[in-house]
Amino acid sequence: MEMKKRISLELRSRKPAEVVELVVDNCRSSDGEVEGLTEEFSELEILSMVNIGLTSLSKLPSLPKLRKLEVSDNTISGGGLDSLAEKCPNLTYLNLSGNKIKELSTIEVLKNLKNLSSLDLYSCEVSALDEYRDGVFELLPQLTFLDGYDQEDNEVPDSEADNDDEDEAGPPGVDDDDDEDEDDDDDEDEGSEGEEEEVGLSYLMKDGIQDEEDDGDYVEEEEEDEEEEDEDGDEDGVRGEKRKRDADDEGDDGDEDDE
Repeated sequence: MEMKKRISLELRSRKPAEVVELVVDNCRSSDGEVEGLTEEFSELEILSMVNIGLTSLSKLPSLPKLRKLEVSDNTISGGGLDSLAEKCPNLTYLNLSGNKIKELSTIEVLKNLKNLSSLDLYSCEVSALDEYRDGVFELLPQLTFLDGYDQEDNEVPDSEADNDDEDEAGPPGVDDDDDEDEDDDDDEDEGSEGEEEEVGLSYLMKDGIQDEEDDGDYVEEEEEDEEEEDEDGDEDGVRGEKRKRDADDEGDDGDEDDE
């Protein structure tokens, strides 16, 4: 894909002045120069043009807020490096690794980048020279890191890498504290659900116990009814026997009168 078309796609309906980070890696420059990038990208802070066939940075527009420039794996031999200080005065990180830079004198012009603190030149022919590291630090005293290490061979601290990751992380406003708050909310929701389940279970158990008590009361009422029926039956039997005895007595009295 051509570089101009790729930049147009990366805009995603935004205006150039709204773009802070632009990545056009692995597209293709038709003439080895920067294409489709204009001074309208005035808010651009991060620009990545890895492996797009660049031979020069001469047509890079003025990008006053640019602080990170990735142009590794191209065929830049030095063209346009002398204008970086004027076009990108706030540049702090420059990655030229995998290009055609052969001599230390080629990068001497970078000393005008007063804010440049990190430079990558690994896989360039210049990195194979004797006293390469000492020579670069001597030419560019403002540098802190060369190819990821300082003059004492200390690696770039994690804080530097973290800052780079944050630059590429997307819109601000979401951090670890927010994640922890969300986790706390989830825990509270789970706790509430657990309490509701316990309350529901307690209610069901209580309801079951009440049903058993009601069944017990019903059984007791049935037993009382049966006892009352038995008592009524006994009373009826007594009355029947009494009526029978009275009848017999009347019969005996009648017999005596006849005599």
